[in-house]
Amino acid sequence: MTPRRPIIGVIGSGQCAGPIHKIALEVGQEIARRDAVLVCGGLGGVMEAAAEGAAREGGLTVGILPGPSIHHANPYIRIPIATDMGHARNVIIAHTADALVAVAGGSGTLSEIGHALKIGKPVIGLRTIPNLERVQYMNTAQEAVACAFEILGVSA
Repeated sequence: MTPRRPIIGVIGSGQCAGPIHKIALEVGQEIARRDAVLVCGGLGGVMEAAAEGAAREGGLTVGILPGPSIHHANPYIRIPIATDMGHARNVIIAHTADALVAVAGGSGTLSEIGHALKIGKPVIGLRTIPNLERVQYMNTAQEAVACAFEILGVSA
């Protein structure tokens, strides 16, 4: 039996540009290069940049959408999942991912981090909400994804 591929969640700002966009793009690329599945909220900003990075590397992207239609997914989502649950979909992302990488973000990202930590999922932070207990902060996309794999005990 083939082992299941790791699922790495990418959470963060619904809008991003410049250095945050670049970091999110690189996170997605690193996830795909390590043959993991990228799961995110499926919309714009950090979610779209990470999905784009993964798609560029031939990775599998899953979008857990807040609305009732798969047609609202960003163009880099290969598997869109419509929930019609609004922000409650953050719980689904936290439960689905083996580990989460938070890039920038605000209160929505904080919600996802909180859900993940409550259920014991590792969270790695990149330029996100500072000083959160049990979040491991990294400086680069490569370090963040490597940290997730190390925590999960998965070799690249």
